[in-house]
Formats: sequence, C-alpha cells, structure tokens
Amino acid sequence: MGRFLRERLCVVWCVCAGVSCCVLSVSQVRGQQELRALREAVVREAGVLGSGWARTKVNMAIFRHSAVDSVGDRQVAGWYDGAGRVCLGERRLGEDRWRVQVTELRGRVTDAHNVISLAFDGAGELHVSWDHHGHPLRYVRVSAGGGLEPGERRVMVGRDEERVTYPEFYRLPDGGLLFFYREGAAGAGNLVLNRYRPSVSGGAGVWERVQSNLIDGEGERNAYWQACVDGGGVIHLSWVWRETPDVVTNHDLCYARSADGGVTWTNSAGVRLLIPMTAAGSEYACRIAQGSELANQTSMSVDGSGRPVIATFWRGAEAGAVPQYRLVYLGESGWRVVQVGERTLNFERRGGGTKRPPISRPLLLLDSAAGSRRAVVLFRDQEWGGGVVAAVTGDYAGGDWEYWGLTGGVGQADPLVDFGVWRERGEVHLLSQLTGQGDGEREESVEPTAVRLLEWRVRWPDSR
Repeated sequence: MGRFLRERLCVVWCVCAGVSCCVLSVSQVRGQQELRALREAVVREAGVLGSGWARTKVNMAIFRHSAVDSVGDRQVAGWYDGAGRVCLGERRLGEDRWRVQVTELRGRVTDAHNVISLAFDGAGELHVSWDHHGHPLRYVRVSAGGGLEPGERRVMVGRDEERVTYPEFYRLPDGGLLFFYREGAAGAGNLVLNRYRPSVSGGAGVWERVQSNLIDGEGERNAYWQACVDGGGVIHLSWVWRETPDVVTNHDLCYARSADGGVTWTNSAGVRLLIPMTAAGSEYACRIAQGSELANQTSMSVDGSGRPVIATFWRGAEAGAVPQYRLVYLGESGWRVVQVGERTLNFERRGGGTKRPPISRPLLLLDSAAGSRRAVVLFRDQEWGGGVVAAVTGDYAGGDWEYWGLTGGVGQADPLVDFGVWRERGEVHLLSQLTGQGDGEREESVEPTAVRLLEWRVRWPDSR
C-alpha cells in the first residue's frame, strides 16, 4: 500500500543530498520574519520509481510535456538515471508497484534543456522524444502491447528536424497527437507543429506537418510558448517574446487559438491571424516590459466556460516591486490579470542558459466542470519553504486562495503532473524529485535522488 505523507512546511528544513532541501534560513529568506505557514495536505506516495540524475533539473523542468501520462488505467513516467539513460516506469492506476525499463537511449543530462517528453496516443502507443537543445530529432515509439522497450529511432516528417529544442506532445480528443518544437536557436527560432493521425484501420498512424513556421521571430526574436487543448479539440497557445538568448529580454504575453487542428488560427475575438504569426500581427494578452523578470515556458489551461487562463510570474513597474505569480485570463470584456499570493523575496535573472531563481515556474490546473472557475497553481518558492505548494481557489478571478504544502524540499525542481489523470479523475499526480541546478547550465554536486509519484486530491474551498 502507498504511504500517506503529512507534511507541515512551516519550518526550516535540513540539508539533504548536499543541497538545501527547503530553504534558506529564516533570516536569509525574509529578514527576521518566519517562513509562511501552509495548510497540512495528506499526500499519498504511490511508489518510488527509481533513482534519477540530480546534478541538473533535466528530469524536473516544466517544459517536459509530459513527464508522466496515462491512458485508461495505464500510467507511464520517464526520467534519466544517474548514468543519463532514459528510464520508463509503468504501473496500473491504484497500484504502487512500478515496472521499470532501463533503456539504451541516452541524453546529455548536464544540460537541463535536454528533457524527456512523452505521451500516449488514443490507441495506447507511447511516443517518446528526448535529448534536444538544438539537436537532430530523437523520437521513438513503444508499442501498446504491454512492454516498455522502445522501437527504432524514427523521423516524423523528415524536414526541419535538425535543430530541435523543447519537444512537447499534446493529445487530441480523437486520440491523435500534436507535437510542438522550436527549430533554430534562442533569440532566432521558429515554432513548428506536427500532427499524428491515428489509423482508422487499426494499423500505425502517420505524422504530418501542420505548420513549418507557426510563429516567426523574423531573425530578431523567438517565442517561448505554452499550450493546451480543450475538450472540444480547440488548441490554445500563448507565448512570450525574447529578443536575445539573455532572459532579461523576455517581454509581453501573446495569445492565439485554432479550432481545426492548427491549420488556421484566430485571436480571442475570432479574427483570423496571418501565418506565420509575428510580433506585429499577434494578439497581446498583456504588455510586459523587458527587464520585468517575466517567466518563459510556464503553463496554461481552459476553464469550465472555455476561457483561456495563463499562469506566469513577473515584476510590476511600481517602486519596490518583487516578482509575483499571476494569472492572465480572458474575461467578459477583454484580458485581465490577477495576482496569486503576495511574495516579498526579490531576485534577478541575467544571461543565457538555465537559471536558478528561488521560485519555480507555475503549473496551472483548472476544473473543467461547466461554469467552474476553480483553479490550482502549483509552484516551488523558498519563501514558502522550498517544497511544492498548491495554491487553491474556488474562483481564480476574485476568490481567496488557500495554500497547501505537498512535499518537502525539492531543490530546483519545477512541478510536473499527469494531465490525463487530472482531466479524467480530478486528482493531482505529482512526479517529484529533489534536484540541483547551477546557473547557466552549470551542475551542482548532488548525487542521484529518488524519483517518486505522489497523489493528492484537491480540497476546494467552496465545497467544504
């Protein structure tokens, strides 16, 4: 049986595996103020999958879409072990025994960009892509027959597959898949979109190119995106622009949607957009200046009324402001911004490569019930103790937020979940690992740590 973990994260945690697990000291984090008290969450540990590379956050970066996925009662997670080998773990939902396959696939784990992304198609075949930071496409499939051994490496469509970064899978209601990735370099890359169409005769499906240049940086900038697919198959896409490889040049937040699988795109008012979308031809959900600590590659979702909501963080323009978590959402009369909580710990990021700020990127989960505006924002913040925190509200547009501590300290990890289980069961299945991460692709001296799957059922404030 799984263990139930009760964690009250209002204390300073110890040092674990050579890295501060939860913290800086109280004086380091908030002067003489105490760390913030969190509600006590009952979290079920559904097994230790294995041991994972931990000198960088390559196993725990938020742009792994997805790190764990499920179809029916079958759930699979992927991670790199201490030798940089791709490992796949499988279980039946409700069970705690994981079957693990250590594959012959390897990744350059010293660079946190080189993540593993995976997804099931509707027929139960697993698609896996790994080890990309301007590298040729690495893509395999695992058959639906019950094993975890990957097949031979494949191409998808055979072009624009030489300088791939940020591979992300999204499952469509018809059982097909979308595959987004950047072709090119930071500050001068374009967004490519492929679609996997399942076979109607029971054979293998095929990939096709939908867009070779969906968002064009025009050689001057590139888009860092996040996406989601709603229950009707509409693709929602948002992005920030970056002018150079330096994170300080992140600016603005744009939005577009597609109701035909990515062929044509409109703004939020239904006005068709020219493809490729450029800085001049995009809809701006929120104007945010360079130098605002704006996050790139975060999370977005759609509420019970079909309205897009984007989670991110940035620093406001007012004197003395510090970066705050925020939701940008489409209201009745246009785009609106709401702040999640009130942070007091300041930070600045400069330069290229993976950064190590004291907070993670936020991950957003929305209740899809008709008319619902219930929301969960998952994040890690040293100000809150350094573990994964769940901010929960019954109304993201104006309701109060409650804060639940889900884990002990996780180092530099971002929150990662099984989106399929969330959609089907309304449960948070959190992949958890303590990782280090040096600034600018440097490693930290952290030995391999345990990779765990945690389960938590949300307690909505408006339902108790």
